[in-house]
Parts: sequence; C-alpha cells; structure tokens
Amino acid sequence: MPRLAQLQHWLDGQLSGRSYELSPASADASFRRYFRIRFADGSPSLIVMDAPPAQEDCRPWLTIAGLFRTAGVHVPDVLAEDLKQGFLLLSDLGNTTYLSALQAPGCDQMQAAHLYADAIGSLIAIQAASRPDVLPEYSEALLRRELMLFPEWYIGHHKKMTLDARDEATLMSAFDQIIAANLSQPRVFVHRDYHSRNLMKIDDGINPGIIDFQDAVYGPITYDLVSLLKDAYIRWDEDFALDILARYWEMARQLGLPVREDFGDFHRDYEWMGVQRHLKVLGIFARLCHRDGKEAYLQDMPLVMEYLRKACDRYRALGPLLKVIDKLDPVPVQFGYTF
Repeated sequence: MPRLAQLQHWLDGQLSGRSYELSPASADASFRRYFRIRFADGSPSLIVMDAPPAQEDCRPWLTIAGLFRTAGVHVPDVLAEDLKQGFLLLSDLGNTTYLSALQAPGCDQMQAAHLYADAIGSLIAIQAASRPDVLPEYSEALLRRELMLFPEWYIGHHKKMTLDARDEATLMSAFDQIIAANLSQPRVFVHRDYHSRNLMKIDDGINPGIIDFQDAVYGPITYDLVSLLKDAYIRWDEDFALDILARYWEMARQLGLPVREDFGDFHRDYEWMGVQRHLKVLGIFARLCHRDGKEAYLQDMPLVMEYLRKACDRYRALGPLLKVIDKLDPVPVQFGYTF
C-alpha cells in the first residue's frame, strides 16, 4: 500500500469516520512529513506526523515531548500513536512560525523583542528542568562528527576543493580547540534546533509553540542561544542579539542556572559554540543541496558564513581557521574610494 494511503487508512480508524481533508503542513530536513487535518464540521484542526520507521524513530520525539511538557513549555499534545507504522496524531500549534511573524509587515523591533523574550522564557524553563542521564550526551564524538560535515560536504561536495596537508592540519587543530571549548561549558537539555522555523507564534501568553525537538541532547548551555540569536534564516543587528543574550544571562543567574559568573566568559562560550554550529550548518546545508536536492538551503549559506567569519575574527586562536575559510571563500576585494 502506498505510504499516503497507509496513513489515511490509519487516520480513518482514529477519527471514527469523521469527514476531513488532508493537506501538507510542513516538511523538515529529515524523512518526516507533517499533514494538517481539517474537519468538515469546523472542529479544530489536527496534525499527523508521518515518520517512516525504516528511516525515523518516533520514540525520541515522544520522550522529549514529555520532558518539555513537564518543564511547562508548549509542545504538541499526542492524541494517538502507532510506532510500528510511524504515525503520530497531534494537536495543531498553527502555521505561523516565528520566522513568518518576524518577517510580517509591521513587525517592529519591539514586537520582535517580545517574541524573543517568550522564547528565552521557554528555553530557561527547559534548561531549569535539566538533569543528567536522561537524554543522550552532546559528546566529543558527536560534536566532532558534526564538524566533519564541513570538510566532507561543504569543502568536498559544495566547493569541490581538497585541502592541502597544511590546511587540513590547521582545520583539525581548530576542531580540537572548538570541541574543548564546547565541552568545558555547563550542561543542560539542548533542543539543538531552537530557531525561528521551529518556534510557533500562537497567542500572547502561550508563545512559543515548540516543534522539531526529537534530536535533543544533554550538552553546552549556550547551544540553543546560538541557534536562536544567530539564526540561519533571519538577520538581526548584533546589538539587538547581544541585548537579548545579556538579558538571558541575568535571568539565568537569578534562577540559579549554571552560566558563567562573568558575562565576558559566558559570551566567549557562546561565540565558540557558534563556530561549531556554523561549521556544522554549512555542511548540512551543502548535504541537503547536493545529496537531497534541496537547493533552497544555499540561499541561507551567506548569513551563516558571515556569522562564522565574525566569530573567528574576534579570537586570535581562531585566526588560522579564518585563513582556511578565506581560501575556500575569498572575500571580494573592493577597489576605489568609499563615500
């Protein structure tokens, strides 16, 4: 039976013969698909997740949904599940992502600040509920595996280049320093993709709805802040992002979260965590394009590269890495006068 027909057969049983229409809701970078169920009688819509068992496992999603719900944040409710077939019937958090809300006409910086304040509040709630030995560790092996996506997919497949022995050694040395810095951070629950496409604007007082959390781990406290404030899909002035980061740090300290006592040290953790994420994301976007045919991700690469360059430029230890990046992506030389 074709996959969609299999899904509809399961839904017919779950919905007791109610009349409905099924339409695509969203798709992410994995094999999961989401469909919105609209009922003929006008009842609130629902979402069904299609996660083919050969490629996806629903159990981590269910576990993390439970953890986050207990922490007091807004995640979809699970109304029915079939792990053998890979189907979940969920409540609908709507179709307005933070990204679309932030890019909507009339959304000014004050409105954006309110949305980010809500997102920071939910993030702190998740972090405050953290405990070890519940989620997989954001281990040295995982951090390194993510970093290796950069040479394999960005350098090899996207740029179609091969580093010489010296630049290869420079890259691997930089990876060692980045991982050491990341692992030195205090650890909490980490969503791993806490950004504007995975946060839903619902209503004042219950923002945000949180989705796509199935890859959550126990790891560096600044990781989700990087995802949120150095978002690959939307650009903010550095002063705006830094103000939100400082507000988070103050609130986290007041609530007893394990952030650094000195904001400068905390900011360095954040910047070095960003370097790891930016390198990984460049590799992932290249893979999505060249392996999976999702070329739209290429348009988001320049902003990620800008974040990476700026962070590397701020720290002398990352200077050699920046030189390698400049060889891969030379910065255009400007001639003449600037007025």
